[in-house]
Amino acid sequence: MYLSKMPRFIQDMFPAFHWRVDTDEPVLYLTFDDGPVPEVTPWVLDTLADFQAHATFFCVGANVVRYPDLIQRILSEGHVVGSHTFHHLSGWASENDTYFQDVRRCARLLGSDLFRPPYGRIKPAQAKFLQRHYRIVMWDVLSGDFDTTRKGEDCYRQVVRHAGPGSIVVFHDSVKAEPRLRDALPRVLEHFAAQGYRFEALTSNAFQGRESMAHSA
Repeated sequence: MYLSKMPRFIQDMFPAFHWRVDTDEPVLYLTFDDGPVPEVTPWVLDTLADFQAHATFFCVGANVVRYPDLIQRILSEGHVVGSHTFHHLSGWASENDTYFQDVRRCARLLGSDLFRPPYGRIKPAQAKFLQRHYRIVMWDVLSGDFDTTRKGEDCYRQVVRHAGPGSIVVFHDSVKAEPRLRDALPRVLEHFAAQGYRFEALTSNAFQGRESMAHSA
């Protein structure tokens, strides 16, 4: 079971995590987990380019090593990358030292301080340590494209129903998610573009307002 829309009270319970960007402007932050892979990531990049959209890719380190040309393309086209651990580890099932090393190994490959825990599973002690070194990025809206019991139409409707200004939306550039992603992603882009939305990557500027508020509190 998973929540397509992360309730605000859960977001408020973990204020050190980045769940969304505080803005009233019509902007979405599309993110893609588990890549890059040659079967899916090039198509995602082509589709984003069709809408002049930028996104954030939370990459598995093993794929970064295997497909360095895809990382170069992601970066050259103005997108942002972040660590998704080297081996796609669940924090709940990992010893802390092993987990920290896996996060760091991928982050160093990418030169990024963005981190998203696979499955969203991370122990409090892990989060406490990692947030001193990385921006831990969660999500506001989960498309559910990883769910093989769903159809692309379901994923599209979930995003359209729940996303709004500043939402961080999760897709997956993975072989498992591909059938639903290919259906949902172009339609999501078309829907929100028609409403005047922009699609931006998660840069330091996106988090600046929130972090300034946290420091002044």
